[in-house]
Amino acid sequence: MLNSTESSLFQKKSRVKRINLKRLLKNPFLFFGLTAVILFGGIYYGSANLTGFNGPSSFFNASYNSNKDSLFFSQAKALILETPDLKIIQDNAIAGISTPQVLTPKVLGDVFGGTPSDNKNIVEYNVQPGDSLQSIAQNYDISLNTLLWANNLTSSSMIKVGQTLVILPVSGILHIVKQGDTISGISQGYKTKPDAIVAFNGLASEGDIYIGDILIAPDGVMPKTASSRINIQSPIADNFFIFPTEGRISQGIHFYNAVDIANKCGTPIYAAASGIVQRVKYGYNFGGGNYATILHSGGIVSYYGHLMTIFAKPGDKVNIGDRIALIGGEPGATGAGKSTGCHLHFGVTGAKNPLLGYQIGTTINLK
Repeated sequence: MLNSTESSLFQKKSRVKRINLKRLLKNPFLFFGLTAVILFGGIYYGSANLTGFNGPSSFFNASYNSNKDSLFFSQAKALILETPDLKIIQDNAIAGISTPQVLTPKVLGDVFGGTPSDNKNIVEYNVQPGDSLQSIAQNYDISLNTLLWANNLTSSSMIKVGQTLVILPVSGILHIVKQGDTISGISQGYKTKPDAIVAFNGLASEGDIYIGDILIAPDGVMPKTASSRINIQSPIADNFFIFPTEGRISQGIHFYNAVDIANKCGTPIYAAASGIVQRVKYGYNFGGGNYATILHSGGIVSYYGHLMTIFAKPGDKVNIGDRIALIGGEPGATGAGKSTGCHLHFGVTGAKNPLLGYQIGTTINLK
């Protein structure tokens, strides 16, 4: 039996426990925590009513499969998304911590402009049976003169089935920037507004032009005294250029004076000749995607389009063979532009393209 002293101590301890229990029950955070536990439990286990449910993991797997086209995918592309981690905060609250989410390159392209938001494609059209210059212009909602000027044709020119024509996205003039050109001078020559040229071509300002840039002057008109404007090519030595990358020729000469070289995305790209990096531009860019241009001696410019990564920046001096970028062009990827697969679009202004004589399917290797 307890003596009087032990009995008194026992009664005090009992009162303390009752007091602590009352305080605990009065603590609102306890009820928040219990509510959170019940809520998570109900969501987690209540999913058993779903059709085809075979346990908690199948619920999250089903959720993933039903949303496989959503903007996000699980880390490591797991088929089963991890359940949120439940963390106890300050011993009186529960928080659900979700697993990290990763954006795919395709999604980044959609978010940051990897796909066109409007119709600003320069199209190469193959003439079909029954076509006429007038009908082609009408189909693309441009003026007949725009079609003629872009292809160095006249109103009396004849076209043949299979012939390739360059189609501008709007009525106006296609202009290749040469030394001494200014936006003001170009706009005056074509009777259009400087602001229209700057805005349509996504230029930062009127001074944001470089030799070899391909510009569109919206609503411009060709001067009557204008001579041939884009087909001037200076003679160069056979060893002026090297191959800009390795791969397979996937498309022969096309707009503008360019040849496509197909290879895996991430394949290195090299400066085809020594020079100064002029422009590095990201985005859709009339279908060309991320691109860079290099100014070489004699006013010759090389163009590298559909790039995944660009290492050079404007003003950099590069030597022939310096690595400047990586091949891109994966459809849907950010900066791919209008592309059906990984490749380099290698163009030249002011000289003959060194890849002009290679047949489609030819494999080229760095020497």
